[in-house]
Amino acid sequence: MKTHSFLGSSDGMRRRDFLRASSLAAIACSSGLNALAADAPSHVTLQAGDLIAVIGENSAQGEHRAGYNGVWSLRHAKGTRSIFVPAVAGLNLEHIVTGEHLEDSKTFFEPRNAPMTLTRLSDTEAELHQPPTPTFHVESWTRFQLVAPHYLDMHFRCRAHRDVFLRGYLSLFWASYMNAPADKSMYFLGGLDAQKDMWTQFCTQWHNDQSTVRHRDDTFEMTFPEGGRDTLFKSLSRFRFDEPFFYGHFDDLTWIVMFDRTEGIRLTHSPSGGGTNAALKSTNPAWDFQFLIQRPELMKDYGFKVRTALRPKCSRDEILAEFTKWREAK
Repeated sequence: MKTHSFLGSSDGMRRRDFLRASSLAAIACSSGLNALAADAPSHVTLQAGDLIAVIGENSAQGEHRAGYNGVWSLRHAKGTRSIFVPAVAGLNLEHIVTGEHLEDSKTFFEPRNAPMTLTRLSDTEAELHQPPTPTFHVESWTRFQLVAPHYLDMHFRCRAHRDVFLRGYLSLFWASYMNAPADKSMYFLGGLDAQKDMWTQFCTQWHNDQSTVRHRDDTFEMTFPEGGRDTLFKSLSRFRFDEPFFYGHFDDLTWIVMFDRTEGIRLTHSPSGGGTNAALKSTNPAWDFQFLIQRPELMKDYGFKVRTALRPKCSRDEILAEFTKWREAK
């Protein structure tokens, strides 16, 4: 893809400085993670209504692997297991994207490796805080709250501390690794160019292939250097969504993910992003999303809200009613 014309010689020097600093930042990241983890809990359990959630930072604990934050586990009273792969997480802050991602995995997955602390705010609420990250210098706060009977709310806020946005954007990426549902599809209202407000089934065949769905009015082009690694956020689908929510089925439950805006939101799918489930002889799909900020300003807060509903399977009319009720109440 072509880069923007404003990448001139001074920007080229900034990019070289950025590249030189990134390897040292990755090393500092690992030691910083250990230092912060010593002073704060790695995870907490919240409960409200029919839901039990484990919220955690990037530490390892039991079967949970290091490098995955957010919702370690989410269970419904009528379910038999967490909807997320036990070793990893859902609503996991995974990437900071500026168009200058490196091949180094610690930088590519910087939010999963950078220091992060957890604070319990109440029996139903907790917050993750990530200080400015070593490479991209983005600070963030993610607050999770359970609300009876079956809601998990997420409020995300971030702040850029240095101007590293050579391509004019900042995008953040969340992954939810679903625990081998029989139906790997995400469903939303949208469709192709000639289809509007149609119930659309979205299930990609391969990882990194036509993975990301933009809103109908989203025309922003994220640019990248030539020859970089394939990614979910680079590969665009022909589908467009019209309303900012999606849902998927998990055993006898339905998980609905609703956003408080369309601007900046992109939906992403992988059929196998969470690896495999040997017992069920199946892959773990990833039901992901992104938040894109154009021309970010330093030390300015940006954010959005998400409401998820985990409830027994229901009709599309009931799903749409959940979204409408929440949107009207905001």
